[in-house]
Amino acid sequence: MQTEHKAPSEKKNKKSLSAFSILFIILFLLWLISIFLAGHNFTPVTLPESNEVVSSVIAPSLSTLVMAPFKSFQNSINIAVFILILGGFINVAMKTNSLEAGIAALVKKLKGKELMLIPLLMFLFSVGGTVYGMAEETIAFYVLITATLVAAGFDTLVAVGVILLGAGAGVLGSTVNPFATGVATDALRGVGYHPNQATIITVGSILWLSTLAFCIWYVMRYAKKLKQDKAFTLLSSSEQADMNLYFKADNSAQLNFGRREKIILLLFAFTFLIMIFSLIPWGEFKVTLFDSWTSFLTDHHFGEWTFGDLAMWFLIMAVVIGIIAKMLEKEIIDFFIAGACDILSVVLIIVVARSISVLMGETHLDLFILDKAQSLLKGLSPLVFVPVAYFIYLGLSFLIPSTSALAFVSIPILGPLTAKLGMDPNIMIMIFVAGSGLINLITPTSGVVMGGLQLSKVNYSTWLKFMYIPVLIICIMNIIILTASMLILT
Repeated sequence: MQTEHKAPSEKKNKKSLSAFSILFIILFLLWLISIFLAGHNFTPVTLPESNEVVSSVIAPSLSTLVMAPFKSFQNSINIAVFILILGGFINVAMKTNSLEAGIAALVKKLKGKELMLIPLLMFLFSVGGTVYGMAEETIAFYVLITATLVAAGFDTLVAVGVILLGAGAGVLGSTVNPFATGVATDALRGVGYHPNQATIITVGSILWLSTLAFCIWYVMRYAKKLKQDKAFTLLSSSEQADMNLYFKADNSAQLNFGRREKIILLLFAFTFLIMIFSLIPWGEFKVTLFDSWTSFLTDHHFGEWTFGDLAMWFLIMAVVIGIIAKMLEKEIIDFFIAGACDILSVVLIIVVARSISVLMGETHLDLFILDKAQSLLKGLSPLVFVPVAYFIYLGLSFLIPSTSALAFVSIPILGPLTAKLGMDPNIMIMIFVAGSGLINLITPTSGVVMGGLQLSKVNYSTWLKFMYIPVLIICIMNIIILTASMLILT
């Protein structure tokens, strides 16, 4: 943390690369690496989509580089449409002034107890992370949470920490997350091994709760010092200016918080509540309460909703809120389009971030790296095996930030290897979950990280400055827990 503090006006306005520049540089470097490694062989792998057997890195052409973002856009169209419509929905709701009035009322009620918002919100986000892998869905909360916490006297960095570290701690300790442990256990079954769900849930819970406890302490520690001294902020002068421009409410304005505003606020909350309920994989828990009757709107019942379903739900609710606010038809459309425009940069960041995975998949560079990683693990004792496997997953997750994609390509290889070495493959699943969960808190290849920072107007370099100590501590905690688990179960 800082040892010397400057007044906000004296903070240096440091220049840093934009999210787009960082991502395009990484994409270009991986393209060059693929050219250099073209023709290098690895253990043959059968691609599930085409049943084609591949065994070497393919030399990429210039078109492979150029078309990667476009192909990523094709693959990401569902989440792109969802985020655009989400931006429109939020802007319509913001124009009613109900959210601003509600935030002011909440902050007034919590006067002197604002810090309690941090552990409460982080715990709720972490539950979403461990249950259904809440990641892209957090994009929906950044504007509101950032505005709330800035009004409570914190800065935008606290808001990012609450959302990203809260949900991230849950994903890192996924217990029943279908996009991490779910895909990984299915992949392990596919190669003839039977995962032990009790082991996975137990170790996942330990990882989740220990990481969450530390993250809450860390964010609260920073927030508490910030409350005492505003100069403690890590934000540059330009970031502080953006915070004041986009998130500081006009304290001189007298906002009405009457019956209509309360109804709009309830509808706003209800919209997000439906989003959360619709994404929880109820079938995984043998819950049938929402079957059939919840499918009347989108033809999919809760537990089966996708980003397409969510997009149409937010579109409907934007119109409903606009009507209740007595907006004209033209006002609803204009506010909606303006909101979609404001959030377009986040869509493009997510698309460019995912283009890296497209490039890796087309050149088979991901399979080559995975094959070399497998060679490194052979013959190691549990005390060495776990840390090495964990660091391998840190690297793999940087290149393949999608947990489901990484589980799909890696667990069928590293799971059986773990068993052949006389160790528990269930712990390998948790090594994958923890490693990918940690790196996805800071990697620029994650659209969630870069998109969230963009929405909260925080530079990536500032986020790294805030996170370098927590990443090291979480890494050590994870390795100790995973190593102890492997030793106990081997």
